[in-house]
Amino acid sequence: MKLRKHIRLLILVTIAWFLFWIAGLPEYYQQYSITFMVIFDLAILPPIWFIIYRSAKQSRPGRGLKVCLWWSFYISVPLFIYDLIYCGFYLGHSIGFLTKYWYITVYYFLPWVIFPPTGWLVDKRRSLI
Repeated sequence: MKLRKHIRLLILVTIAWFLFWIAGLPEYYQQYSITFMVIFDLAILPPIWFIIYRSAKQSRPGRGLKVCLWWSFYISVPLFIYDLIYCGFYLGHSIGFLTKYWYITVYYFLPWVIFPPTGWLVDKRRSLI
């Protein structure tokens, strides 16, 4: 992937994090019930997956897995860093924010579980055609 695409992805996930941060105010989603947060997490996963799937399908043949690995990185690593800065340092939860804010923690590993197989399947389907 070219540097320009890396920068674009970083900007995109940074804007998404900021919008989710605004939506979670005043208590970064702590004001909502566990049931609501489970439903919320489940509701946002399919649209995110669809964006990644389309990105893999629009990539050059044989690059679906690589595209999905980059998306996994950008959806998990920068967002973890932003949450660590905000929840860990600013709010004072240190690494304990991982359990307190479990509903964001799931998105540090879910991309690595869901997106690479998606990219692999996109590549596999293309090779069969």
